[in-house]
Formats: sequence, structure tokens, C-alpha cells
Amino acid sequence: MFSKFRSLIFKIDPEAAHNLAIKSLKLNLIPNLMDTDKDDPMFKSTLFGKEIDNPIGMAAGFDKNAEVYESLFKLGFGFVEVGTVTPLKQYGNPKPRVFRLVEDQALINRLGFNNQGAENISNRIRSNLNMGLLGINIGPNKESSDRQNDYLIGLRTFHDIADYITINISSPNTKDLRSFHDEEKFDELMNSIQEEKVKLKSKIPIVVKISPDISEEQIELISKILLDHKVSAVIISNTTSENREKLNNILKHQKGGLSGKPLEKEANKLISKFYKLLKGKIKIIGVGGVDSGESAHRKFLAGASYVQLYTGMVFQGPNIVGKIKKELKEILKADGIKNFREIIGKKQSN
Repeated sequence: MFSKFRSLIFKIDPEAAHNLAIKSLKLNLIPNLMDTDKDDPMFKSTLFGKEIDNPIGMAAGFDKNAEVYESLFKLGFGFVEVGTVTPLKQYGNPKPRVFRLVEDQALINRLGFNNQGAENISNRIRSNLNMGLLGINIGPNKESSDRQNDYLIGLRTFHDIADYITINISSPNTKDLRSFHDEEKFDELMNSIQEEKVKLKSKIPIVVKISPDISEEQIELISKILLDHKVSAVIISNTTSENREKLNNILKHQKGGLSGKPLEKEANKLISKFYKLLKGKIKIIGVGGVDSGESAHRKFLAGASYVQLYTGMVFQGPNIVGKIKKELKEILKADGIKNFREIIGKKQSN
């Protein structure tokens, strides 16, 4: 059904189309695509001590204001991450700020953490019954004079209602945010997060979302800090500021973060490198180009224990989880695999 409407949807400005999708999910206007195959043992897993039906998650960025996460669970997602949420409400960068690269099955965005602010989003989540595993992605306000403290505000606001909190240091659309990848600054941030958790007497799992645009040296330093601070998981990766040379669409030079298929191979290489360094002590959530059973399969082989997507749903439609599970099941059955966890890290990229 989505394939029939896709050409019409793609005539609409990408950000307007996204807002329309959010409204449709809020009003239950999306056709009944509820996942009817939730109990397949092939996809059962646990995440942060909780059982989940499958390892396919919705990445942060789709449901920025925590408006439709319950609808996303109904569409079959095993877990959902909302945000990025900043302490104060902010508009983000000027429009236009989202660009659809159809030939490349990709998006470029420079949204800039547009969201309704921590208090508004916290109140919304607290007023809704949560029926699945919910992560909350937090970041600093653009004009903040103390970005490290902004992360602590996010932690204080959401530690008692989230199943995990993601520290987003990797968006290319907030100036100098990626400077938190520097060894000293990253270590200082993680120290402050751990100290705040102690003050709050909180055991909330902490996840870090990193940039794909990091050097070999940074990979080793970041891995060491992640291990030193015993973070629960790392999301690899966010959108990239690079990888434009092979794109076909005329919009390829737009400033912002590139997501979708062009990111897949580089993300898989990065997952593989972190997998070797983390040695199973920290779980990896793989992101970048997940839109099929085959692409999810490659992420697991590289070392991801879970995957997330967003751009894939833009191009494949709201039934993407069912599509991925069906295709992945065929691949796993052909290899005699009874549960996807058997293949994690079995094929390392060079």
C-alpha cells in the first residue's frame, strides 16, 4: 500500500511529510499494520534486563517530542528512542532543513535539535502508559553556556521514566557538539554523568551515541573511556558530514547530516572496530542504512546486538519492521540459525 502513496508523499516537502506522519500516527490514521508475529523465538532478546520481542528499534529523531512512541510499538518496533530532548524548547535551524535524496535512498538534515523542551516532554511521557522499552535521547541547547550541565538536567528530568538514556554527542547540526569526542572532554562528561547518577541513586542504563566521522585514534580512546565508565551500550552511529562523493542526487552538497543507505558500509566498519575493542563488555546498537533483512543481518554479523532505523522507514513505509523480520527469518533459517543472537560478531569487516 505504501508503494502506491510514496510518489505522492515524496512530492511534499520532507519536513512537512514527517509532520504529517506524526499527525497520522497520533490520530491512528495509519492502516492497521500491527505486528501479528510478536512471539517469534528467532527474534527474542533482552535489552537492559528487559525482554523485547525483537532487536529492531526506532532511532531518535523520528519522534522528537515523544508524541507517538506507543504507535511505533504497535508497528512492531522492539524498542523506541525519542528525542533529542534539550532542557529548553528550541526551534532548531532555519528551514528548509531536511532534504530527500531519492536516488540515493538517503536524507540530509540540519534540524538542530528542534524540540519542545524537557519539561513538556517529561509531562507527556508521565501522563501516558508506556507499553514498551523506551529510550530518551538528550542533548544541550544550542545557546547554552554550560553544555555539560544540560546533559545533567536531562538525566535528572528523565532518569525515573526512561528505560535508558542516550547521551548524544554526535549530531553534526549543533556547532561544536562533536568536540565532546575529545578524550579529556568526553571523560569529564562521563564522570559528571556517573556522579549525577550516584546523587540521584539511579541505576538508569547510560548509552552514548557517537559520530561516524572519527579517526582510528579516537575509536581506541572512546572505547577505553566507554569501558572505564561501564556504559551500558553505544550507538554506532549518527549521521555523517562526509561520504558525499558517490551520491547522485543534486542536493548532495546540502549542509547537514547524511543518513540512509550511503552510511551503511562505513557504519558497519565502525561497528566491527568497536566490537573488537569492547570485547562484548558493552552492547552495540547499530544504525545506518537498515532497511531490509539483509542490511540488519550485516549489522549483526559486524557486531551489533540491536539495530535502529529511521530513514529506512521513510523509503520503505510503516510496515518496515515486519518486512525486515520476514526477510531476516528466511536468511537465518537457511543458515540453520534458531535465534539471531547466534550470529552477532561472526563476520568482522576489514
